Amino acid sequence: MRILIVSNRLPFTVLEKEGTFRYQESVGGMVSGLSGYIDSMKTSSFVELEYIWIGWPGITIEDKRQQEELKSKALSDFHAYPIFLSRKTMDKFYYGFCNKTLWPLFHYFPSYTVYEEDSWRYYRHVNEKFCEALMEIIKPDDIIWIHDYHLMLLPMLLKKKFPDNPVGFFLHIPFPSFEIFRLLPKKWQKALLEGILGADLVGFHTHEYTQYFLRCVLRILGHENNMGKIITQEKIVKADTFPMGIDFQKFHDHTNSAQVQKEEEKFDRMLANYKIILSIDRLDYTKGLINRLLSYEVFLERYKQWHKKLILLMIVVPSRIGVEYYQQNKKEIDELVGRINGRFGSIDWTPISYQYKYLPFSSLVALYKRSDIALITPLRDGMNLISKEYIAARTDKTGVLILSEMAGASKELGEAIIINPNNTEEITEALKEALEMPKEEQIKRNHIMQERLKCYDIVRWAHDFIEGLLSVGEEQKRFDARLLNHKVKEEMIVDFNKARRRLILLDYDGTLVPFALSPQMAVPNRDTLNILMSFLKDMRNEIVLLSGRDKDTLERWFGLPNINLVAEHGLLIKEKNCEWRAVKQLNDQWKTRIFPLLKLYVDRVPGSFIEEKDFSIAWHYRKSDPEQSSGQAKELMDTLVNLTSNIDVQVMPGNKVVEIRNSGFDKGTAGMHWISRNEYDFILAIGDDFTDEDLFKILPDTAYSIRVGITQSYARFNLHNYVEVIELLRQMVKVDMRSDSIKRGILDEIPG
Repeated sequence: MRILIVSNRLPFTVLEKEGTFRYQESVGGMVSGLSGYIDSMKTSSFVELEYIWIGWPGITIEDKRQQEELKSKALSDFHAYPIFLSRKTMDKFYYGFCNKTLWPLFHYFPSYTVYEEDSWRYYRHVNEKFCEALMEIIKPDDIIWIHDYHLMLLPMLLKKKFPDNPVGFFLHIPFPSFEIFRLLPKKWQKALLEGILGADLVGFHTHEYTQYFLRCVLRILGHENNMGKIITQEKIVKADTFPMGIDFQKFHDHTNSAQVQKEEEKFDRMLANYKIILSIDRLDYTKGLINRLLSYEVFLERYKQWHKKLILLMIVVPSRIGVEYYQQNKKEIDELVGRINGRFGSIDWTPISYQYKYLPFSSLVALYKRSDIALITPLRDGMNLISKEYIAARTDKTGVLILSEMAGASKELGEAIIINPNNTEEITEALKEALEMPKEEQIKRNHIMQERLKCYDIVRWAHDFIEGLLSVGEEQKRFDARLLNHKVKEEMIVDFNKARRRLILLDYDGTLVPFALSPQMAVPNRDTLNILMSFLKDMRNEIVLLSGRDKDTLERWFGLPNINLVAEHGLLIKEKNCEWRAVKQLNDQWKTRIFPLLKLYVDRVPGSFIEEKDFSIAWHYRKSDPEQSSGQAKELMDTLVNLTSNIDVQVMPGNKVVEIRNSGFDKGTAGMHWISRNEYDFILAIGDDFTDEDLFKILPDTAYSIRVGITQSYARFNLHNYVEVIELLRQMVKVDMRSDSIKRGILDEIPG
């Protein structure tokens, strides 16, 4: 198994000095987490993992010779494949769209969000560059795992080039609610969601992020889901929750290393007489550092008995130095730290020990082990692995974690003191509670959290995601096996050409034309009529158009010689050159009971409307709000089933429609009308929804039956959409749609 891990950054940063490259470990939760997974797999005797990590090396290199040199070194020594981008590209892509548009918006800072068309173009360009680079190294069986918000367009770009390779996408930051996401321009919303849906499996840290994504997909793209499973025209996509873990044993076991003990002794000499409150985060306005300091200030005002007994050890790791809001954030932190130390400090006590630097691993673990409290209060965070690392490093199980409820980790670390990071009062009182918590209580809480983190570690997280990705792939293969492939299509056309008597049964909406916002807008185009006329000119063909439409619309649109029409899903039949007739004795008296209810739902659901036919009524909601109308449709269905329980009618859900009709007939009974009267040596039936299943069920085994759309069906085969149906029919009758002379000649024969 070979995995291609794709992220904005490689797990190392390349530094150049006098023409020589040096390699420095990259920082960040995603990189450290995935690196931990890879390290664990390398030492495993059960899994042989091959991987290549694709990303930007952190440096601009223009010289082609140097690029090739770095490529060779990265691939041989680090299993990495660098992608080279110019300074301007990185400025517009990374510092621009990624960190001035997506990052603030997805973290609920809309006032910080910048909407620049130029940055969007560079974002698209970089995603395309990643796609081009991957095309150079992808093999047929490779698993491609794309990470984070920098590359949300890449899954679809890759899937178009490599439809058979499993593609996974994981978002490491929060996915925002629809009300926040919709602040993006419409074309960006659509492109980002469609880009993500190119993946076979989409992963998020929490259930809420998954649900927000599914809601945006529904409201913006119109795709509904069933238990996180989205069926698009092309394939199945699964959205699911995978809370990222850490390498628990690495942090837990490393506490006994000589390096960590040496660091710990150093901290003990400096901080021996103090309780330590640890605050460690990247410099970022989303981390709540200002609120953290203000709460500590209130604590010192309120609880003077703790003066000279504790120190807030604040480590701020440099991040995104080129972004304006980050510099502003650092300036505020510097000023606030100075104010608090000046206000409360003395010659023998400094309330805050503030360091603006990156800590090596041993120092970090030593701090985790030495600190009595970890104060982790982000205003919004995808997961926050620091909180998990702190718990893992507490080998004696003492220590208290104060954690923001806005961090994804709070869903797993419920035994911590959970606070609202916007409320200084909650943080202040949490500090008091933590300082006063008995050791027995600390040990009890931390034991539970450690067992949980040990069970669901970084390896389990990655394993579950990869297993989920392969599982979706297996399901897709089952559907792909049902798709009408080239070989079957050729066999079908051969059988069609050999046959002396052929029956072609066709649905209309969703099968020959796409669905329209209003039923009257779905008028057949010239190409469709051209193809139908080509079938009708051959006397060996019996063409039956079976639709849910009313008879007047069908006759107006398809006044073609020799065509058979079926209206209202089989209720009314018009054989060629004959009048309309009902398949059974019908009445429409029940309509008076149903109309007031449907009118009520039209009033409730803006954009919905009633379509009345001769012996059925339909409530359409395609133009309505997708969430509201979906819920209202289910409620209406339940009400109608109860209301019509003693009436001879049937309630049918359809594609954005609820229809009520006389019972005792369907497309199956209508199709049997023709099948039972003649011997056909070729039968083809095509339809797109559950009303066509009644027809598929009654067909003989030798018939060719096709369901439009990726779904389970009684039909033998599937096609993706109406475009493929039209192309299939065109090939069967060999109509050249590009030939205007043929088109005009055939259409001239259509009445009216």
